[in-house]
Amino acid sequence: MKLSGFEGRSAFVTGAAGGIGLETVALLHAAGASVVATDTADALNALPVDDRPNAAAWIPCDLRDATAVAAMVEQADTVAAPISLAVHAAGVVSVGSLLETSSEEWHRVQDINLNGSFHVMHCLGSRLIKQPDAALVVISSNAATIPRLNMGPYCASKAALTMLTRCFGLELAQHGVRCNVIAPGSTLTPMQTGMWQDDQDPKRVIAGNLESYRTGIPLGKLATPKDIAEAALFLLSDQAGHITMADLYIDGGATLRG
Repeated sequence: MKLSGFEGRSAFVTGAAGGIGLETVALLHAAGASVVATDTADALNALPVDDRPNAAAWIPCDLRDATAVAAMVEQADTVAAPISLAVHAAGVVSVGSLLETSSEEWHRVQDINLNGSFHVMHCLGSRLIKQPDAALVVISSNAATIPRLNMGPYCASKAALTMLTRCFGLELAQHGVRCNVIAPGSTLTPMQTGMWQDDQDPKRVIAGNLESYRTGIPLGKLATPKDIAEAALFLLSDQAGHITMADLYIDGGATLRG
């Protein structure tokens, strides 16, 4: 089955310089959409131009700044108007004990993962409601519902992000806009590999760790960014036209739930 609903339409992707976001930009372009991509200036500067998938524009933006987000979305809508499809993949991780987490680090994670997400969805929502068959996919995490040692700020931010998206979904449904969540597990992205200490870490993640109350991955492998991006495209497509407010876990069975 070939997914439809992308040809000639405009799409918007945040976190576009990261693993999942980058793959999403490439897949959306290949599907026929005109894509506007955004990430921080540092992330875009670190991404070689030759490694960037085709996009109508790459726009730097700090999602913590509500004014900057509004200006960026306005620019995106000008470049590839009207935006009717969006994937919000931006986010950061934080590792360490909650008891040792500084107030500054706590606010950094919440400001990006939660407040920044509100800024993006708030600005996009007012545009999506004007477009037929509009859809938004937000990349959260399976850590939104599973407590993790040494990942408290991240887990809390993703739990709030998941509910924020579903509340937006309830509000926007009356306008025909679909809002869905994807909850990836361990995925081969720079965010994941940046937490590893040696070449045995992939095996440890797959096997799980009883001491840290962490299950392994029943499928016996890590997800790839393409695994997540392909699911995002499905949720944006015509074939998912009656799916909204869903929370799709893509973690190889790691959370032992659907």
